[in-house]
Amino acid sequence: MCMACWRGVARRDPCKAAMSSRISFFEVEILDCKTMRQLCFFDKVEPHLTVNDVKLMFHKCYPQWYPARQSIRLDPKGRSLKDEEILQDLPVGTTATLYFRDLGPQIGWTMVFLTEYAGPLFVYFLFYFRMPFFYGLAKAFTSSSHSVVHLACCCHSFHYIKRLIETIFVHRFSHGTMPLRSIVKNCFYYWGFAAWLAYYINHPLYTPPSYGKKQICLAMIMFLICETGLRSRRIPFPTRNPFTWLFFFVSCPNYTYEVGSWISFTVMTQCVPVGLFTLIGFIQMTIWAKEKHYRYLKEFKDYPRLRMSIIPFLL
Repeated sequence: MCMACWRGVARRDPCKAAMSSRISFFEVEILDCKTMRQLCFFDKVEPHLTVNDVKLMFHKCYPQWYPARQSIRLDPKGRSLKDEEILQDLPVGTTATLYFRDLGPQIGWTMVFLTEYAGPLFVYFLFYFRMPFFYGLAKAFTSSSHSVVHLACCCHSFHYIKRLIETIFVHRFSHGTMPLRSIVKNCFYYWGFAAWLAYYINHPLYTPPSYGKKQICLAMIMFLICETGLRSRRIPFPTRNPFTWLFFFVSCPNYTYEVGSWISFTVMTQCVPVGLFTLIGFIQMTIWAKEKHYRYLKEFKDYPRLRMSIIPFLL
C-alpha cells in the first residue's frame, strides 16, 4: 500500500473543492506485472488525469522508478499506455487496475545519437592514423599514398560530424528515451562496423578502385548530393528546394538519401565491409520506412498513392 504518498498530491484550489461533490472520482490500484503484488492504491483520483499523471504519482511512492522507466498497462501482457491517454477514456470502471513493468535504466535520445555518432568518428581516426597496435610498429603513424584513402576519411568524418551537428542544433526530440541495454547494442553495431571498414580502407595493402579517378569522382559527386539531401522528419511535402522533390516519389527521402550516401561510399572505396554495412543499413531503414509509410496511408485518406516507402516506383 502507498496511501501516504498520495497525500498532498491531490490538493485543489477552493473553487475546485466546492465542486468536488459532483466529481466522480476514480480508485486506481497498480499491480506488479510479474508477481501481481499490489504496489500502490490511490483513491479520489480525478478522471481527467493522464497516464503520465499516474506515473508521477507512482514515482512519489517509488523514487527509483522515474516516469520514463515505467510501463503502465491495462493487461500484464498488453501494450504500454501512452502518457497522454486520459483515465476516464480508458476501458475501465471507476476502480481501475493497472499493471506496472520496470523498463530498466533509460537514456535520452539526444545522448543516444551523440554516443552512436561520436564513436565511429573517433574509431575511424585510430585506423586512419595507423596506431601501432593495428598494423604493426613498422607502419605506425604512416600515411597512405592513395588519395582515395584520404578522401574516404574526409567523407566518413563529414557524414558523422554532420550527424552530430544536426543532433545538437537541428533535431528536436521529445521526452522519449531508449533502454540503456539497447544503446550498448547500437553502439556495438555502429562502432564495430566503423572499425571493420576503417581497418581495410586504411590498411597498408589497400588497393584503389578498379576504374580509378573516374569511379572515385562519380562516387564523390553522388555522395555530396545525398549528404545535402533533406533530413527533415516532418510529414513529407515537396517544396521549391530540389532536394525535396524526392517527396513526390517516396515517403521517407531521408532514408533514401542515407542509403545513397553509403552506396556512394561503397563505390568510392570498393570495400566489402562498407558494402555489407550499407546492405544491413538498407534493410533496417526499409523496415522503418515501410512502417512510417503505412502510418501515413492510414492517417491521411488523400495521401499520394504514387509514393513508395524508400525506393521510387519499387519499394
